[in-house]
Amino acid sequence: MEPNIKSIRPFVGAKDYDTSREFYTKIGCTETVISKDMSLFSMGDFAFYLQDYYVRKWIDNTMLFLEVQNLEEYLLFLEEQEITKLKGVKLSKIHKKDWGQEFFLHDPSGVLWHIGNFD
Repeated sequence: MEPNIKSIRPFVGAKDYDTSREFYTKIGCTETVISKDMSLFSMGDFAFYLQDYYVRKWIDNTMLFLEVQNLEEYLLFLEEQEITKLKGVKLSKIHKKDWGQEFFLHDPSGVLWHIGNFD
């Protein structure tokens, strides 16, 4: 039997919940508040849960890959949002790989986002 998958939504923790909420809104997500300590952040049909919960070992080992159609355009958008002014946020330049290209974005808690596209 093949399940009829509708979505997959990872859970992401936050060290400073309000700063993380601001960060994810600035990078283009739409927030839907679920409760006082959890929100759903979505981009089109894709989403994840942000929770006001922090365990350093978990956060330090959380990595997500976001595939975008126009990598250069999205990087420029992020730079224009001045997200690196938020405490803890790091943004790299684009790195070319054998399989495609990507850049790296650390959220305010340290969650590592690989943002790329495949050739």
